[in-house]
Amino acid sequence: MVAGTFASLSPIAAQTTTFQNYQCADDTHFIVAFYPHDPSAYLQIDGGSVILRKRPTLSGTRYSGGGVVLKYSRSGAISVKRRGLRETACEPS
Repeated sequence: MVAGTFASLSPIAAQTTTFQNYQCADDTHFIVAFYPHDPSAYLQIDGGSVILRKRPTLSGTRYSGGGVVLKYSRSGAISVKRRGLRETACEPS
């Protein structure tokens, strides 16, 4: 789903879209994309894609959906949690 969304972007929209690769302590790798004027995060993880809705919190920003939770803390820490697995710390790669 997200791969199709990435491919259908116009050149102008693609220039303002932010993509970031992450690697986590448990060897999880994922890509997240943020589009202008869209509060959701578009995540490719475990060979699939999921759209995460933004959920502001007091300690930072949380995105969740499809059994995945992505957290950005105000201190700069990043973590991901997937259904049935423990939360793990991540960093840009």
